[in-house]
Amino acid sequence: MSDPVESARAVLERADQLRSRLAAEFRDRRVEALYAEAERIARRVVRAQGQRARDWDAHIDRLVTSPIFGLPLMLLLIAATFWITIVGANYPSERIAALLFGLEERAVAAFQWLGAPWWLTGFLWNGVYRGLAWVVSVMLPPMAIFFPMFTILEDLGYLPRVAFNLDWLFRKAGAHGKQALTMAMGFGCNAAGVIAARIIDSPRERLIAILTNNFVPCNGRYPTLIMLATVFVAAQFPPAFASFAAAGAVVAVVLLGVAVTLAVSWTLSRTVLRGEASAFTLELPPYRRPSILRILYTSLIDRTVFVLLRAMATAAPAGALIWLLGNVHWGGQSLARHGANFLHPLGHAIGLDGVVLLAYLIAIPANEIVVPTMLMMYLGAGMMTEVSGFDEIRRVLVDQNGWTLLTAVNLMLFSLLHNPCGTTILTIWKETRSLRWTAVGALLPLGLAFLVTFAVATAVRLIG
Repeated sequence: MSDPVESARAVLERADQLRSRLAAEFRDRRVEALYAEAERIARRVVRAQGQRARDWDAHIDRLVTSPIFGLPLMLLLIAATFWITIVGANYPSERIAALLFGLEERAVAAFQWLGAPWWLTGFLWNGVYRGLAWVVSVMLPPMAIFFPMFTILEDLGYLPRVAFNLDWLFRKAGAHGKQALTMAMGFGCNAAGVIAARIIDSPRERLIAILTNNFVPCNGRYPTLIMLATVFVAAQFPPAFASFAAAGAVVAVVLLGVAVTLAVSWTLSRTVLRGEASAFTLELPPYRRPSILRILYTSLIDRTVFVLLRAMATAAPAGALIWLLGNVHWGGQSLARHGANFLHPLGHAIGLDGVVLLAYLIAIPANEIVVPTMLMMYLGAGMMTEVSGFDEIRRVLVDQNGWTLLTAVNLMLFSLLHNPCGTTILTIWKETRSLRWTAVGALLPLGLAFLVTFAVATAVRLIG
């Protein structure tokens, strides 16, 4: 009698051999056959009334999940969500900033009246508090708009259709179709996108989604992208087309981020995270009326407040560090200027400069402070600074500091690809509980950002 263990091993080896011969669409055909048989049996034995709602579901799904109209409709809906978020967040962001910075002015005046040392007043209010105020005023309004809209789509039953439409792309990349949902969450906040990867059951594919979520720009990177698109890209077009050109540049960056997400997912799934794709059978739920209470709790408490508190915890020390670098002098220059000079050769090699690299190094806790930090160092100020209007920004960057279109393009690429913010890095560690994968999640995008910008800068200089 043969050994049962050896027999079992032989059966498993034979199964692996046969599995490798199966066509790529075998799983889909098997599932389709099962559902077709179940539907045939149901039609024969079930008689039901009141099926108009399901009929409407079927009619809508034929359009929403259509191979022809599904993706364009999805892109149109996502673009509308972004537009409403960006436009709708401008006014409340200005009001919150005016309120918070007004409080800063009154607090500074009160400390001065009390005779507090200038360094204590500056450190607490122009440093720590200003970093917090900037992050809250920039992050809170977009998240408070984007997350409820996203939750409405989720409650309505549309997000499973998004996963259905994009499943074939992520499957070709060796990832999971549900990664499309985590990627969409990343447009609001990459930390929230990392948390959303919990919906993926496979640990390998969940890790791919976590490591690649940084390649979609979050709301913290929108200010930089919009500023660059308006100051540099729009300036290359007649005034009548300038706004469309700027919007097109931002959309192009977003689409590039999606492409990089798929490319890196494909690479990871065939190298360090090699493995067989898990079965993903998605049964589309019926459309339903969104629950207002659930939307308010999920979007505002579970997502917006949760992410904002983490961002504030990392922004406070960043604000303190920025103030110290701008106000502590050595050898006749601030520490910020010394750091920028030290990083300038590396910055020049990738088409940027030392100020930009130092700003991103300081802004690891929160991407929202990149632009004010750059302006602070360019203007020689002692705290995060904002200038009025895009014309003034263009004067500071182009006329006074020699920025070119190459600088703007490479900064857009660097902003898209660089390392995650401190909130996202902390979230990756909390989700993986692995220092190794947290380091990969932080360093992989940064390495790719340096590689791409160096290649672009070298190519432009050789051609020029």
